[in-house]
Parts: sequence; C-alpha cells; structure tokens
Amino acid sequence: MSRPTEQAASGTLFGVALNYQGLLRSRLAEFNEPPYQQPPLKPVLFIKTPNTRNGDGQPVVMPAGERLQPGPALGVVIGKSASRVTEQDALTHVAGYVIVNEFSLPEESYYRPAVKAKCRDGFCALGSEVIELADPHSLTLKLLVNGEVRQDNTTANFVRSVPRLIAELSEFMTLHAGDVLITGTPEGRVDVQPGDEVSVEISGLGRLTNHIVAQ
Repeated sequence: MSRPTEQAASGTLFGVALNYQGLLRSRLAEFNEPPYQQPPLKPVLFIKTPNTRNGDGQPVVMPAGERLQPGPALGVVIGKSASRVTEQDALTHVAGYVIVNEFSLPEESYYRPAVKAKCRDGFCALGSEVIELADPHSLTLKLLVNGEVRQDNTTANFVRSVPRLIAELSEFMTLHAGDVLITGTPEGRVDVQPGDEVSVEISGLGRLTNHIVAQ
C-alpha cells in the first residue's frame, strides 16, 4: 500500500556508498589491501550539493570528455528531526520515499567519493512525489536506458536497512525534515551517452526519467 505525502524532499541530500550486498562483495579484495586492510565499518557517506538537484523529465548534461553513469536509488525523506534515534524508532522519523537517480562520473575510490565526480550541476534527479510505503526493504529497482533494462535489483539486498542507516547517521548529526537519505545504488553501473533516455523504476513509487544531453 502506498500513498503520496505532502512532505517535500527539500533538504540536504545525503548519499550512502556500498549499500548493496553484491557491490560490497565485488570490492572485498580491494578493501583487504593497503591502505584499507578491511571493509568499511560504518556507512561511507557523501553529499550531493544543492546545484546537483534535478527533476523528472529534465536534461542531465554530460560533461565533455568524461564518462557519465546513472545511479538508481531509493531516497528516504525525513519527516521530523532525528538525533540519536534507535533503530526501533527510526522509521517514525520518515515521511516517505522518493525515486532518485544519483548520476556520477566513475570513481576511483569508494572510501573517498570525489566531489568532482558526484557534484556536477544536475547530477541528482529526484521524483516529484514523496510516497509512504509499508516496507522499504522489498522493492524492485530497475534502471532502463532507451527502454532496455540495464540494472535490476531489490532493496532486500541492502547492506544496512533504512532504520540502521538513520540510527547510525543520527548518532553524530541531526537529520532534519526534508533531508533525503540516498540509500545506495546497486552493482553494475553503466555508461550513458548524449541522446539516451534514462529511467529509474521502483515498485510502489513509479518512474523517473531524464534525457542525457551534450555539454
């Protein structure tokens, strides 16, 4: 059961890297080498700055001379301030959920997400509606390029659940109403080109579509 909510996704955009089991497993050998020695013990976070905000049906500019990769993701919209909340209480601070396409240039290090890769203008498209969902951990998530499915996964494969993410983040910073927690994009990111139509579908939330244009 899902329904729209009046809460706007107007706050800070917090991204979480490595939050799909398949993606984490694919990097384990790298994480066991110097200088890291082990996989991350806490969520690997980054911020999508205000200039990255984009919307459904809007163009995404591909920087000249770069590779561009979409990132389908479930966004969690905070409904009331959350500070040091428990996992048990975390979902009471959620207003609803939104489709996100977290565009990025390819990254060399998941431990240090690069600002220049993540924070280009228009690199974070969000769906127009925030939707209440009974369970955010059983959703299908698909990326389509020109109508062809290129990524197909499920939020059942999260490394950290939505309540755990909220609890761990709110340990050291207050999350405010309207903030969006981008819960991660699955393994298998693909390159897109100018002229491509890129869509993200999440069950219960609908579809978000953008068109890639040249710089």
